[in-house]
Amino acid sequence: MLLELCNATIVDPLHSRHGQCDSLFVRDGRFVAPPRERAEVAQQVDVQGDLVLAGGIDIHTHIGGGKVNLARLLMPAPPTADSPRAVWPTVQTGERYSQMGYTACFEPAMLLSTARHTHLELADTPHLDTGAYIVVGNEDWLLHALGTGLEDAALDAYIGWTVAASQALAVKVVNAGGISAFKYNQRALDVDQRHAQFGVTPREMIGRLSASIERLGLAHPLHVHASNLGVPGNVDAALATLAAADGHRIHLTHAQFNSYSAIGPYGMGSGAERLAAYVNAHSNVTLDIGQIVFGQTVTISADTVAQFSHRRHAHPARWVVSDSECQAGCGVVPMRYQDKQYVHSLQWTIGLELMLLIEDPWRVFLTTDYPNGGPFTSYPHLLRLLMDHSFRQSMLETIHPQAAKNSLLQELTRELTLDEVAIMTRAAPAKILGLTDRGTLSDGALADLAIYHAADNWQTTFSQARRVMKSGQWIEHGEAGTCGRAECHTLRAAPEFDRQLVHRKFSAPIEQALRMPMNCLEIGSQEMQDLIRRPLVDGPRIVAATGQRGAGNAD
Repeated sequence: MLLELCNATIVDPLHSRHGQCDSLFVRDGRFVAPPRERAEVAQQVDVQGDLVLAGGIDIHTHIGGGKVNLARLLMPAPPTADSPRAVWPTVQTGERYSQMGYTACFEPAMLLSTARHTHLELADTPHLDTGAYIVVGNEDWLLHALGTGLEDAALDAYIGWTVAASQALAVKVVNAGGISAFKYNQRALDVDQRHAQFGVTPREMIGRLSASIERLGLAHPLHVHASNLGVPGNVDAALATLAAADGHRIHLTHAQFNSYSAIGPYGMGSGAERLAAYVNAHSNVTLDIGQIVFGQTVTISADTVAQFSHRRHAHPARWVVSDSECQAGCGVVPMRYQDKQYVHSLQWTIGLELMLLIEDPWRVFLTTDYPNGGPFTSYPHLLRLLMDHSFRQSMLETIHPQAAKNSLLQELTRELTLDEVAIMTRAAPAKILGLTDRGTLSDGALADLAIYHAADNWQTTFSQARRVMKSGQWIEHGEAGTCGRAECHTLRAAPEFDRQLVHRKFSAPIEQALRMPMNCLEIGSQEMQDLIRRPLVDGPRIVAATGQRGAGNAD
């Protein structure tokens, strides 16, 4: 069946008719060229006066896995609570994302030993394509190997195996080596500080891992949670981490939490200008923000060092910090961000400063690092702050006066355009994840779209999409039985690697640490299809020598 969306105001910088009022055509779940004969059109939907954008893509949101469930247990919310839940159940998560016009979300912290459960939970999240990033960089067996001269071929084999075994889309490192060092009573591991047990530094690890990602041809660069998160002066660690990539592609995640100088009231100020200047000067660097939102939330992270340190700020006073099978950690600490508190106000300004100071909309992404900075449902409010200078200034007057006075927001008059928002929330996330058929309304792309009525302010506009289409099917929000109507996919990478080499090098230490055969960690395609019952889509492989993208495949 051929569907025509008539009189659509097309908002897609990648589309040949961007900014024009024209028709879009959908057949078999994809956008297609206009038909030769009008008689081919089976259905018409008039969207006169409305904005049509591709479905939104969130590249970093914690919506599945063990730590998310710990947060749900630690911070239950009664159905009658006035404030929103800190962490929603899966069905409500998918529903709320879809209501805002999002059609794909990615869990950024999956462990090898819990990958099956993570994928099951993501598949239980309706209306959204999903994928996950495998966490590496704190496994005892990897740190030991790196400290004793692991060759590049073996490192590539191991990283490729972790991606394939876990059915991941990308690779993330959290506080490289620092989580492991904490188990040996190192309460911090700076970028050039050596691990007391294994002798490696975070700088060495970031350099080798970012290079390995490129050799493997993974579309998404190394996704990095930097050292010294939340510590005054940690912008130095962020800059050193980016430099450690030595020109290889690198993505700094929830950058706001690593953008603090040690100068200012209470020994803390904004380092956003320094970090933004570095990003603007280095095209190999991308970042997402991790913007905070005032109110109650819960912070969840594999960074046990940071979470143990921050436990004293828990509100309410309950927290969980644990080791995760010699691979990583898990810390859950509730947090109430307050607009009259200096540090929280400073964090709020820093995130906005980064968004406005970074010049290239293809290399900066709006996230709250949900739930760490606050709910993803705050995106419409944040977009209004970024697109409306007068509204931003009025909000600036409500925060802690010292934070407001010292903030660069007093000088920044930039307002993001609708084109830039479409790039930051659609086209750019698709590009950095290698999703060549998403994030655009162009012919051949998957028919994921959101229709918005242009209201008198951008927050109202983006809070509730008028209609949302996923894979060519309309999503009917709030109606029983509609969660499974649209076809959703699990997105993964398919790197080539030496299976024999990785088993020869790592099977013994992994099995000794986990007390299970190494192949128990491997999830096959058939198992994925039997368990989650969603189509699997392979991302493209980037050929390092030419930078050319391959074509994605579905099975």
